[in-house]
Amino acid sequence: MPFKKIEVRPIAGALGAELRGVDLSSPLDDETFDEVKRAFHENLVIFFRDQQITPQQHVEFAKRFGKLDVHPFAKGLDDLPEVLPVIKEAADHAGNFGGTWHSDVTFYEEPALGSILYALETPAYGGDTMFANMYMAYDALSDGLKDRLEGLTALHSASRAYGAESRTSRRIAKGSESMEIKFGEDAEALVEHPVVRTHPDTGRKGLFVNHVFTQRFKGWTQEESQPLLDYLYAHAVRPEFTCRFQWRDGSIAFWDNRCVQHYALNDYHGQRREMHRVTVCGDRPFLAREAHPAAAE
Repeated sequence: MPFKKIEVRPIAGALGAELRGVDLSSPLDDETFDEVKRAFHENLVIFFRDQQITPQQHVEFAKRFGKLDVHPFAKGLDDLPEVLPVIKEAADHAGNFGGTWHSDVTFYEEPALGSILYALETPAYGGDTMFANMYMAYDALSDGLKDRLEGLTALHSASRAYGAESRTSRRIAKGSESMEIKFGEDAEALVEHPVVRTHPDTGRKGLFVNHVFTQRFKGWTQEESQPLLDYLYAHAVRPEFTCRFQWRDGSIAFWDNRCVQHYALNDYHGQRREMHRVTVCGDRPFLAREAHPAAAE
């Protein structure tokens, strides 16, 4: 079905498209919003260029997709806690926030629907973000491995990223003054998610494990789980499943956290980068054993 209100330009074969003809500083009419939402489902991550929006406008656009999240470990703006500043100062020598392949907040019982990231200040070079298509990652698996994975549940937690004794916490505490991050024992809680999840809107199956938050398979030891998890982590981000977005000031990326992993590249040392992220709350992951109605549409 052709788009009437917007122009959609794919940036790669696997996923990702730039949307033109959209000004997010003003409320979108219903027809334009419906086309943006369709482009989001069809392309998994969508990009907007040359936007000039306030934090409040950022929040208002995100609210069209659902309730907004307040990150439990990273501090948002004082007046709009839903807006998370993602900053790396030129003098910082810590890693990037988000500098590993992952899906956001899968340590929640209901992980995010998606995140909308707005670039306020970008480096002269570097600082791109990569995205990977988890539908393609699942589809490329053998039938035997698909059958095995569909019977598995994975345990997720925030302990590696935000635990009091995590390597990440020590590295950030030593090397960064850009963001206010909280570390503690409350990051140790475990939640269960299917290893393969069905997207609630498209009905498609996607791989749902990630290096940052997935700990092990339920009923398996860490040692038993790790070889298969390591294979899945590497498989999920094969180059042919990915796209890469080059930021400019005023650019926006909105990715579907239910079927996409992302990775913020840390290759702009000595330069400043500032983004604002707003995250839309999601739903509890599930695996539909029968054909999902949306998959046939």
